Amino acid sequence: MQTNKQMGRVIIAAAGPGDPELITAKAIRFLQQADIVLTDRLVSDVILSEYVNENAKIIYVGKQCRRGASTPQQTINELMVQHAQDGKLVVRLKGGDVSIFSNVLDELEALKANNIAYEIVPGVTSALGAAAYAGIPLTARGYSTAVRFLTYYKSEVINDGYWKELASTNDTLVFYMSADTLEDVVSNLIKHHVSHDVHIAVVEQATTPLQNIYHDNIYAFANVVKQQSYVSPTLVIIGKVAALTQQYGWIENSGSKDYYFKPVASIHPSTHTTNTISHVSRA
Repeated sequence: MQTNKQMGRVIIAAAGPGDPELITAKAIRFLQQADIVLTDRLVSDVILSEYVNENAKIIYVGKQCRRGASTPQQTINELMVQHAQDGKLVVRLKGGDVSIFSNVLDELEALKANNIAYEIVPGVTSALGAAAYAGIPLTARGYSTAVRFLTYYKSEVINDGYWKELASTNDTLVFYMSADTLEDVVSNLIKHHVSHDVHIAVVEQATTPLQNIYHDNIYAFANVVKQQSYVSPTLVIIGKVAALTQQYGWIENSGSKDYYFKPVASIHPSTHTTNTISHVSRA
């Protein structure tokens, strides 16, 4: 008698911003049960080596802004669906939090379209991790009562009218994935007469042993921004609160330009298929 194969399910889980101890207990529990782990680039190797079921297969599906070797989202969707349909417990492990500047909606749509059960496990997003490890309260009485999470990875993301609003607000501004366009971020805010008491803190490889923080008044920073390059991932905090890192920062800069998270491999996207995508079996 033919029996229907039992469908697996997918856990979309957050790994936190870098420090492996910032992952949640719930995410660890699912990693210890997983058959398949589809992991982003921005996930600590410690998490993969210490928390994942030793019999699980780890599949690297990393992305890096403007890098051709990044794994196409369609491939990630296909891998989730394929392994869940094979009855596996799949953990889709994302750096930071699962819902902030990730492609989680694409993944949810793929799972829903294929009637695959899923669960979402939140985590510490990079803005919160970077701010904490820089000694910056994102909201503070007398400084700011609100925070905006933004990105400016290409010029059309923010129009001129919105730049004017951003320059005039007292909200703390946190820019993700914007290190390569930081000069434009600063110049746009200054163009629209951002207040002279606004500061900027650039947190490189936040919460990792290789963390570095660069900070200054935004007008002074405009004179040096062209001279500095940053190691991915880098997060930018702009507002009056950013000045507080000088007083309350509790971690010394590493001074290192090494990578804590390995860059994506130099493989053409067309080689990333469900059959040939690189993976490490821990069995």
